[in-house]
Amino acid sequence: MAASATVPVPAEDRIFESFTAALARAERFEEPYRHWLIRDVLPSDILEDLAALDFPLADVSDKSGKREYHNETRHYIDRENIAAHPQAAALAHAFQAPRMAGAVEAFFETDIEGTFLRIEYAQDMTGFWLEPHTDLGVKRLTVLLYLPNGEGQDDLGTDIYNSDKSWAKRSPFTPNSAMAFVPGGDTYHGFEPREIKGVRKSLILNYVTTDWRDREQLCFPDKTVTR
Repeated sequence: MAASATVPVPAEDRIFESFTAALARAERFEEPYRHWLIRDVLPSDILEDLAALDFPLADVSDKSGKREYHNETRHYIDRENIAAHPQAAALAHAFQAPRMAGAVEAFFETDIEGTFLRIEYAQDMTGFWLEPHTDLGVKRLTVLLYLPNGEGQDDLGTDIYNSDKSWAKRSPFTPNSAMAFVPGGDTYHGFEPREIKGVRKSLILNYVTTDWRDREQLCFPDKTVTR
């Protein structure tokens, strides 16, 4: 009798399994505020496919300090990109799913019931910087996932600040790792000006409340997250 063919595991399932396994290994820090460093977040093939997405780059030579300065050239895992890119679709569906919502809530101790999923595809070049800010407001969770994109990018992690906005430390910019936190009044983070070799790519994953105005940025603008 011929051996039965192995049924491939759907990408959405593999993302869930990889992310929840990564959470179980995550390092938790309490200073200067509670945050986590998470490694091996996504399956390697899906990570590489996401890193290979090719979107137009923004010119940051005129102004930086806030991401909204270049809203017209920012890119998202939105309806259009979900339809165009299977790996983006798998990522969005995985983090929208009730089982992921339950895992996220249990681990981070934050309520994301009734929120929207928003994933930005960030591409930063020399000239880009971000002032210290907290994400407090409509964001219930922030996960900054670093994508691989060439050599010489080890020092491009997120800068983490004390409550007085003085610099505290920098997360390692390790491909397929993430820095995550539940936004609060002291969760200052940013990006100090420095040389960026090539393009610094990352995914900025947020669960945002229904007060979020720019619905076109959302993965599923007509569907909130449920457990």
